[in-house]
Amino acid sequence: MQTRRTNIVATLAALALGWSTHAWAADAEPIRLGFLTIRSGALAAGGKQMEDALRLFLKERNNTIGGRKVELFVGDTAGQPAITKTKAQELVEKNKVQVIIGPLAAFEALAIDDYIRSTETPTISPSAGAEDLTQRKLNPWFVRAVGTSAQPNHPLGEYAAKTLKYKRIAIVADDFAFGHETVAGFQRTFEENGGKVVQKLFSPLNVADYGNYIGQVKPDVDAVFAAFAGGNGIKFLKQYNEYGLKGKIPLLASMTTVDEGILKSMGDEALGVVSSGWYTAAIDNAANRKFVADINRDFKQDPGYYSIGAYGAALMLEEAVKAVKGKVEDKAAFMAALRNVQVAGDPRGAIALDALGNPVMDVYVRKVERKDGRLVNGVVKVYPGVSQFWTYGRKEFLASPVYSRDYPPATHLEK
Repeated sequence: MQTRRTNIVATLAALALGWSTHAWAADAEPIRLGFLTIRSGALAAGGKQMEDALRLFLKERNNTIGGRKVELFVGDTAGQPAITKTKAQELVEKNKVQVIIGPLAAFEALAIDDYIRSTETPTISPSAGAEDLTQRKLNPWFVRAVGTSAQPNHPLGEYAAKTLKYKRIAIVADDFAFGHETVAGFQRTFEENGGKVVQKLFSPLNVADYGNYIGQVKPDVDAVFAAFAGGNGIKFLKQYNEYGLKGKIPLLASMTTVDEGILKSMGDEALGVVSSGWYTAAIDNAANRKFVADINRDFKQDPGYYSIGAYGAALMLEEAVKAVKGKVEDKAAFMAALRNVQVAGDPRGAIALDALGNPVMDVYVRKVERKDGRLVNGVVKVYPGVSQFWTYGRKEFLASPVYSRDYPPATHLEK
């Protein structure tokens, strides 16, 4: 009798606990989600793609994740570090957000790094690849939904040397942190596999004309590696064609230079450009086919780097909210859930983070081709499970300086 009574009490207690947890989630105030994006300037195209994808995610779930409604607060950083910090402060101190998705650019993420730490604000990067935020200057309140700047370019450097057999390459890239780190990753593996970077040209982020840089490209290089963000790839490829280099000197590119978000604004000048990245709209799995179809339906374009970054960040957020049963107010538990998140249904495939909060992902070598009347990044080769440390040991990698404009040193430059 006593055992039966005990079991009944235990069952009622369990039911009450389950009910109270459910009721708490249902009755709790909305999760306050901050989103830092860019709505003007050279990087605005990427900012729009991020915002479109995030709003699609919320629309699909009726603005509810983990049993709680989500209230979205948007801060336009204008691509300026000082404004980024101000907008982050507004989101945290005025809007009382419990988590931030953003910002877009590496230099913006670096600008708010200390603030994120001091306020202990869980932050998911949908785009910013600043290397050291998940390396030497690990921020315990920061995780990434995308890779580091160099992560997809380590494979491309190897591919250029070993598969394409290029020996001499010139580089033209955006002169800011993302451009520097992107170039560094490519240069390191290209030269370790027998190639030589003989020329490095860096252009201002808001440069109006690439003619001066294209005119300096050495005519005897095997290829040019172009690394641009936002809409800069459109201008560069157009002028590269106008100066008569297309068809003479092959183009390699970073993921964002020929991103799907800007391919729609390009023509035949983009055909044949080889790039690498952790995403292409051509990935053939059920989740990606649906994602591409939904983006096409709502925004009349294919998703790319910025779209998948924001959508992937939201998927990570959703899994972490579920893990803590909606209780995002418990910041320590919520951040622990974010750092251990695993996403099975990401359009890129299964996503998991390494011990430093950076995803390990397949990297695709891609080639721009025309399919069904539009430009796409067709898959040429897959490098599975690429880490931010490439094939180097973590300890060895972190003992070296962070990638920069001058590291690794370019010892083969020619005048």
